[in-house]
Amino acid sequence: MNAPTPQVIDTATLDAAASSCALRHKLDVRGMTCAACVTRLERVLQRVPGVEAAQVNLANESATVDAAPGTAVESIVKAVRQAGFDVAMHSLDLHIEGMSCASCVGRVEKALAAVPGVSAVTVNLATEQARVESAAAVSQETLIGAVRRAGYDAAPLQIAAAPAQAPRRDWLPVLSGAILSAPLLLPMLAMPMGVHFMLPGWVQWLLATPVQFLLGARFYRSGWKALRAGTGNMDLLVALGTSAAYGLSIYLLLQDSATQHLYFEAAAVVITLVLLGKWLEARAKRRTTAAIGALQALRPEFARLRGAGGEREVPIAQLAVGDVIVVRPGERIAADGEVIEGASEVDESLLSGEAAPQPKAPGDTVTGASINGSGLIAVRVGAVGTQSRLARIIELVETAQARKAPIQRLVDQVSAIFVPVVIAIALLTLFGWVLAGAPWEQAVLNAVAVLVIACPCALGLATPAAIMAGTGVAARQGILIKDAEALEIAHAVRIVAFDKTGTLTVGHPVLLACQAAQGEHTAALALAAALQAGSEHALAKAVRDAAAAQGLVAAPAAELQAVPGRGVRATVAGRQLALGSTRWMQELGVDTATLATGAEQFQAAGHTVSWLAEFTPQPRLLAFLAFGDRLRPEAAAAVHQLAAAGIGAVLVTGDNRLAAAAVARELGIQDVRAEVLPEGKAETVQALKSGGLRVAMVGDGINDAPALAAADVGIAMGGGTDVAMQAAGITLMRADPRLVADAIAISRHTTRKIRQNLFWAMIYNVVGIPLAAAGLLNPVVAGAAMAFSSVSVVTNALTLTRWRATATGAAQRPRATA
Repeated sequence: MNAPTPQVIDTATLDAAASSCALRHKLDVRGMTCAACVTRLERVLQRVPGVEAAQVNLANESATVDAAPGTAVESIVKAVRQAGFDVAMHSLDLHIEGMSCASCVGRVEKALAAVPGVSAVTVNLATEQARVESAAAVSQETLIGAVRRAGYDAAPLQIAAAPAQAPRRDWLPVLSGAILSAPLLLPMLAMPMGVHFMLPGWVQWLLATPVQFLLGARFYRSGWKALRAGTGNMDLLVALGTSAAYGLSIYLLLQDSATQHLYFEAAAVVITLVLLGKWLEARAKRRTTAAIGALQALRPEFARLRGAGGEREVPIAQLAVGDVIVVRPGERIAADGEVIEGASEVDESLLSGEAAPQPKAPGDTVTGASINGSGLIAVRVGAVGTQSRLARIIELVETAQARKAPIQRLVDQVSAIFVPVVIAIALLTLFGWVLAGAPWEQAVLNAVAVLVIACPCALGLATPAAIMAGTGVAARQGILIKDAEALEIAHAVRIVAFDKTGTLTVGHPVLLACQAAQGEHTAALALAAALQAGSEHALAKAVRDAAAAQGLVAAPAAELQAVPGRGVRATVAGRQLALGSTRWMQELGVDTATLATGAEQFQAAGHTVSWLAEFTPQPRLLAFLAFGDRLRPEAAAAVHQLAAAGIGAVLVTGDNRLAAAAVARELGIQDVRAEVLPEGKAETVQALKSGGLRVAMVGDGINDAPALAAADVGIAMGGGTDVAMQAAGITLMRADPRLVADAIAISRHTTRKIRQNLFWAMIYNVVGIPLAAAGLLNPVVAGAAMAFSSVSVVTNALTLTRWRATATGAAQRPRATA
């Protein structure tokens, strides 16, 4: 292809566009290869409604687009993708301060989503974090400014997390409130025992005022910010309710303090109870985020680097790929890599959930942050920084905890109107009681009870608290859940489709037989090895290993061509050869009848058969090769666990029908889809979904990625390819198929907790607000109920931390294939 021509930017055009109040968006475009791509993309962008000018730069792979205000960035991104290119997405995490309930979440999301260039926003009340995704680069300052204009505060997540852990004194306001409120509450508690006394009014005022305006200042600040932003939140309800009770008490005190009952205790005790609830809630929320902290704590700070001058300790940030580090017994391994010297056993339980230490010898891979056993080993570093396995695990868990479950969208819609509706009910309660002839004192108290019983905070925490606890405990058990949607959908899975090789089998086949149609078997094996010389396929490695074991030297192959799902063809020593599946041989017109009997015996035993054929001068069969790959010891138990949970298993494989049927028979799988090409696996998944049932797909290879993406839930096996892990919603950190049932089980447990939490969050409001409006609920009792509704929701979510996977990791290691 011709070299790209330099892109000349028409500055006059851009300046004119900029001066007309257009908004400028700069996108990072992927997939452009030449000047023709630039021309095509510019033409496409200029046709987008609202776009006034577009310039595409091939050198830095960017597109600068000037668009009229109101033009959605999504429409520009969609146009780029429809043109055959892609747009890199930017992601930024912010720490949000000042949120108190689900209404706050909605307000912050709305403010951030309104920033030009922002494509998606997710705000998590439990972690007090916001994740902003944008196609065009958006500055932190712009996003933080939008949050502050909405009445909250924000900071980059790294800065917010930077201060060292100081002794927590967040219990002091609670203790102070309890000390000041206790004397106000004692007369009320003593009344059922026949003891009647009352503190002087001015003493009550002295005790209640610091609680109202010092300890309760946070509610006034937050409520005022919400009002300025044109919205409401839980703090506004508390401020309004307690101020009404406090104001009524001041009025009565000024009228006649000796005879009137005052309500300072209602205002002070409600504030104290809400502060107590917030404190307990914060403690519980810290426990829900413990999974991330535990993973981050695994990172060692230093590594022992081997160099020309011997060994020296260096910070792990200074390690580079290819360095050699020395790990002594009992130390944490500083980086991912390959053992090049020594032998030991490595404890990977905190990363993979594997209970038993794994033996490691030269050639074996090790994972950074795992613990070395009793041997001294040297490791060549293979990945550092964000590319390390631990960093990728942390990123997956953080992403899962930041995402919203589909059910949360309904909660957000309710929360958006919750506070205005509650205030309206409180006003109706106030004037309704007055019109009914009740004194203002009683009417105000009933309205106060309505305000303080309402709890949008519990609604906001119900879903994220359960998701954080569920994804955290799953990660500790070796199950990584990429997003909340996968977690929620997995509970409804009724069919699990398994790939065979590497998923239900060990994935390390060996050559069992090479049967030639004529002549020496070794000659046929040498030709097969020549065809497979450059392939990374597991069967190719088995052929090469068998040839090397017999001392055979493979001739060079020319015109090598891999045919996905079928096999490989090439020219070896002037002969046109092909090695592949039975289906491919039929398509090529090769008659396999002469060796069919012997091949079928291997296939009936569950083994894979490939055929070697020559096409000069005409197609003729040379040999068949039979491969054996042992089933994983846990595979049968995995299928039985799924059946016990009411979930059907389907075997989807490119292998021949006889071999697939033999494997299915041994595992107890009734539904077998054999001889399925890679592109056909996704179609098979779609066919399974057509019955209206939720389908999960389990695989480990590149050829499984389309099927993983097509399934309702894709599950990638540990040790699989990066492509499979990216396409899947759930990744199993170790190659144990029993974890599939465990992943579905934790999904069901988490979904159950979400529903329980939403029930309790709603029941407080659905039952409490009418009782308060009817005058059947004292404001103090209402405040206590509201305070503890959030605590109960988070505490209920924390019961998930007791969940344990049934796959303990103690299963025997697979025996070598005979």
